[in-house]
Formats: sequence, C-alpha cells, structure tokens
Amino acid sequence: MGIEMKLSEKKRGELCELPKETNTNSKSRKNRRHRQRKMLPGPRLFQTCKQVFASAGPGIIPSLQHIEMLQSVLDGIKAEDVGLKPEMPYFSRSNARRAPKVTYLHIYECEKFSMGIFCLPPSGVIPLHNHPGMTVFSKLLFGTMHIKSYDWVVDLPPYKPTTFKPSETQTPEMRLAKVKVDADFSAPCNPSILYPTEGGNMHCFTAVTACAVLDVLGPPYSDPDGRHCSYYQNFPFSKFSVDGISLPEEERTAYEWLQEREKPEGFQVVGKMYSGPMMLEI
Repeated sequence: MGIEMKLSEKKRGELCELPKETNTNSKSRKNRRHRQRKMLPGPRLFQTCKQVFASAGPGIIPSLQHIEMLQSVLDGIKAEDVGLKPEMPYFSRSNARRAPKVTYLHIYECEKFSMGIFCLPPSGVIPLHNHPGMTVFSKLLFGTMHIKSYDWVVDLPPYKPTTFKPSETQTPEMRLAKVKVDADFSAPCNPSILYPTEGGNMHCFTAVTACAVLDVLGPPYSDPDGRHCSYYQNFPFSKFSVDGISLPEEERTAYEWLQEREKPEGFQVVGKMYSGPMMLEI
C-alpha cells in the first residue's frame, strides 16, 4: 500500500546480522528457493514467512535480503490466489446507517508471525492504531484505500493538555507525531512495510471502495507479552500550544498530536477462519 521507509543497511545489520554463508548453506538455500518457486502462491508465502521470521522478536527487523524476498512473494499474490472477489458478502454493507463491519480472515498465527486478511466494505474504517515492536508487511489485493500513518517524534516527552475541563483528571497524555503518509492507494500497487519505530507504525485505513488487505505481522500482537493494540485520536498541531515547541506555518500540517483512547465504539471486527485456497503447506 505504498507505506515504506527504508532503514540503512548498517542499522538492519545491527538488528539482525546474517551468518556467513558456507558452500553447504549455499546449496541448501538454492534448493529451498527452487522448491518455493514450484509452489503455488499461497504456500510459497507461508514458507517464505517461516524463513523470514525464524528469528523474529519484538523490535527485531528482518535482514534487507529477507525483506526484499518477502516483498517479492507478496507482490505476486492476487485476490484469486486467496479466493476473494469484491462481490462477496464480506464487502457489502448490511446497514447504511451504521459503520460497516470489517471482517478479518485468520490464516495462521504462531509466536513468530501471523497472517490474515482484512475485508472492508466501502467506507469501512480500521481506526488509528499501533504495531508495538512489529515489522508489518501489507498487500492491497483489490480496491482503493485511503491510508494515513504516523511515526512518533523522538526525544520529545509526552505532554498533558491543560485545555480540558478540570473534571477530566484521567485525560491521557498527548504525544507529537509526524505524518508519514496521507493518500489514496489503488490495487495493483507495491506491497508496503512498516517497522517498529519507522515507516508509519501507527496508521488508519479507510476504504474508498470495497477492498481487501493481506497482512503479515512479525511478531504478532500478544497481550501477555505486552504487545497490545492501542488506538489513538488525532488533533491538529495548532490545537495545543506547548512551551518550547514551535513550527513554521508551512510545516504544521505535517505534524499532529496523538492521544491514546479506548477502542472506538463503532468499530466492529468480525473474525472468521480463512477458507480459501490452501496456504499452509508445511
């Protein structure tokens, strides 16, 4: 979906250094790649994810080689490879007066990574949320989607607003974030990637038309491990005045204040098991 911020090779090497390749390893890797090329798109994706996220952990970014390999495999995935069509019930609105339901088709999850597909009817929204410690790959399978994403402004402490009513003693703190993407994307387009602290780690999806998004997360959300999905409300930079923080007028739209919130009441995700063409060839 076009959200991409490439890290330097030096930084990636520090986070996940590849071992030096021996002749034996080289032959094994060639054989594995040959087997993967012969697979159908779904099983090829699953096998690639197993390889890319073999050493996954919070904040660990796969190597540049692995990132490019998974992006290439995702680039070849089409809606028909996962058995989806825009006319399916997942993509229709049952009640025009209510916010459209979003359907999540669960494909696979282990402690290293998860795979699933979000199905959004027209005007469906996945509210602004984060991906703590995760590297996330996404492929827009069909449709047009508006994406707005943010990264935190580093080295700037949270700020407690003073413009709320005195009774609002539990108001969460605000944090300044930089807008990374604010645009429409239409399939076919390149797979996107976001990183633990860069590339638009917090984002919101709004379906312009019916659309489907294949997501791969490594590692997946895990409440016991502290990787919670947090939701945020955004405010214009000009809404709050903070001592020591100022921006030229022309740059203010590139920054917004984000405040953590409860899961929006109107947001409803219906979870279903994936039932399309086989993906999990082991």
